This record gives sequence, structure tokens and C-alpha cells, in this order.
Amino acid sequence: MKKSALITFGCFLFTCMNISGQKNIRLKDQIIELMSKTEGDFGLAFKNLDNSDTIFINAHEYFHAASTMKTPVMLEIFNQEKQGKFKISDSIIVQNEFESIVDKSRYSLSINDDSDDILYRKIGQKMTIHDLTFEMMTKSSNLATNILIDKVGAKNVMKLLSSLNIKENIVLRGVEDQKAFEAGLNNKTTPFGLMQIFEHIALTQPSNSLMMEILFEQKFNEIIPAHLPKTVKVAHKTGSITGVQHDSGIVFLPDGRKYVLILLSKNLKNADDGVKTLAVISKLIYDHLN
Repeated sequence: MKKSALITFGCFLFTCMNISGQKNIRLKDQIIELMSKTEGDFGLAFKNLDNSDTIFINAHEYFHAASTMKTPVMLEIFNQEKQGKFKISDSIIVQNEFESIVDKSRYSLSINDDSDDILYRKIGQKMTIHDLTFEMMTKSSNLATNILIDKVGAKNVMKLLSSLNIKENIVLRGVEDQKAFEAGLNNKTTPFGLMQIFEHIALTQPSNSLMMEILFEQKFNEIIPAHLPKTVKVAHKTGSITGVQHDSGIVFLPDGRKYVLILLSKNLKNADDGVKTLAVISKLIYDHLN
């Protein structure tokens, strides 16, 4: 290639990158302005897996993980199956008694505080690890989560994340451990940390893998997928507690492109307003790419 051609190509590439960067800045400003109109605190991490474009807002700020911590638990379940510790088709007895990480005192979950009541009818019966994982991820079953954390161990979840060089995710315990909550021993995450988890899943799991199929079956679709066309597939995990609304996952566009989007919030005065704001942000990012 001649020198003049190289210069022309370099100028073209620089111009394209500059235009792309300017568009990202404008989009980020749009998102920040939208966030400012809703009472609460927000965090965002976006990564285009086709060109590595990113947008970060409060990306390294910690948020209560709520049910987003169930995704790294699922990672460890499949990791231990790969290690031969059990088969995903193996069964576990459904029980509702767990140890607090504070003093090992026993506690149980209430059906009234859970998003899934199916398992409570099966206490004392057996369910497969696959079915428990499915309930944990798609319906956010707290009971399934605690049973599975007892099975694989929260410390092993953290060891796996460390081995993958995935940071800023703290998984200490199961859910509804009131003594731990009062002691400030909570599961925490950041937008960047969750982005690393879903980027790992996107890069290592085929779209037809069992893990991805479970993520595609998410039953709570009020945020990332809410305003997207039906032709767009989203593999994701939500999370919510008082003042908190989260969604995190991988968005698959019809033309084969995909991106990771993490939307976190805390200190929300109105949960519905928070959900609406995050859903609009998801649509803004989709429109930006299309």
C-alpha cells in the first residue's frame, strides 16, 4: 500500500473512531440526564462485544446485589458439574432450614417473601439440581438459591470468580439471612463486576448451551427487554429489594451482534419509576446501535 493510501486510510479510521466516540459521549450524556430525573442512584456498564465499545456510569460503585448474585452461583454449579462433583440431573431434598453466617443459628424462608411458591409445596421431596437452578434463575426462587448455595458453597463461588479474574462481586451468603443483613454482611456487586460475569458467559457459552437457555427463560422482563423488538433475545438476570431494581445480561441482535448491559439502582424513592427509567435506558442503547 502506498504512503498516500496509508495516510488516507489512517485518516478515515481516525474519523470513524472519532465519530463513534462522539456518539457514545452524546448517548452517555442522554442517559445521565435521564437518570437525574428519577430519585435514586444508578450505575451502568455497557460493552459491545463486536467492537469493544463501552459506556460506564458509576461502574465501580457497589450496589446491594439482590438476586443478581444468583448468576455467579449458577456459574459455580456448572463449574462443579464440570469437575465431576455431581451431575446436573442429580437430585436434592428440598428443605427450608439454613444457617446464618453470623452465628450458625437456624432460620427459614417465608413463602410470602419469595417470588416463587412452587418449591414450598415440595419441601421434603426431591428436585434435580437442574430444576432448582432453573427456578433460581428464571423465577428468582430464594428457596432454590439457598438450597443450591448450601450445595456448592459461597466460598467456592468466590474462588471461581477469582480464578476467572472477575472482580467486584461479593457473594457471602444465601438470601433472607436477617442477622447477616443487620450486621452489614451483604452480597454486593458493581456494574463493572457484573459486566465481567456476563462477558465471560457470552464468550464461553454457545447460545444453545443449557446455561444460556436458562438465562433466556427469565420471567421478569420489565427492564432490559421491555421496549426492545421481539426479534431481540435477552439472556439476563434481574434483582430487586426495597429501593433496588436491577437487570443484567446479554442482548442478542437479529443480525448476530451482541452486547452486555448492566443496569443497577439503589435508594429509589419509587420502584416503578426506577424500572421505567432503566427500561428507557435499555431502549436508548438499542437505538444507538441500530
